[in-house]
Amino acid sequence: MTDRLPRLHIVSISVRMGEHQALEDVSLDVCAGELVGLIGPNGAGKTTLLRAILGLTAMQSGRVLVDGEPPARTRWKIGYVPQRHEFAWDFPVSVWEAVMSARTRMIGWFRGPRKADREAVDEALERAGIPSLRDRPIGELSGGQRQRVLVARALALRPSVLLLDEPFTGVDVPTQELLGELLARLRSDGHAILMTTHDVAAATRSCSRVSLLNRRIIADGPPSELRDPELWLRTFGVSSSGDLLTSVGATVAS
Repeated sequence: MTDRLPRLHIVSISVRMGEHQALEDVSLDVCAGELVGLIGPNGAGKTTLLRAILGLTAMQSGRVLVDGEPPARTRWKIGYVPQRHEFAWDFPVSVWEAVMSARTRMIGWFRGPRKADREAVDEALERAGIPSLRDRPIGELSGGQRQRVLVARALALRPSVLLLDEPFTGVDVPTQELLGELLARLRSDGHAILMTTHDVAAATRSCSRVSLLNRRIIADGPPSELRDPELWLRTFGVSSSGDLLTSVGATVAS
């Protein structure tokens, strides 16, 4: 079930980077209990949209509300899972310390973690399925373990909104299954989840909604309602004879 009031409310976001119009008039809502898959080709603006929501990329126009308020007032309500290559895995810290680092600004730069901070980190490690790795140096982790550390970092904030950038890319099948189960539990707990992904088939199976993005929103709705091949052609800019359309067509027509 979803609440009528969206936890994440995106209104008419436009982003320009030099001469390139990265996003144009993008509006999107994500309610409690929803997992929305953001799908589009490389360069479509998927990561840019996440960064704009986080305030890391300047917007030409538009606004973002989290639980009805600007992110500046609710920044702890947004958990962000970046792509794995964006994290400094050669930094000499343990898994527990890496997850705790998400709460640094809440704690203060020159203060130690409080009991509530330690409890939040321990809870996040449990939810991500990696409590046994708490003392392991992050540089020794496998790709799948690293992905779960990033998820735990996001969960350590105890957010109401989760943003995930390609969380299934480059991880093994057991990790994909664990992440899928975790996202399902987070949905049932009332989190609002926005996830970028290149895996069209997986998104149409697991997401409650799919948003097709190529600088602007081409279509948005439950996967069962996005069966028109023309929508996917417009999103990916491919011909009707392309391999991508064949794959997408098989997915959306099933």
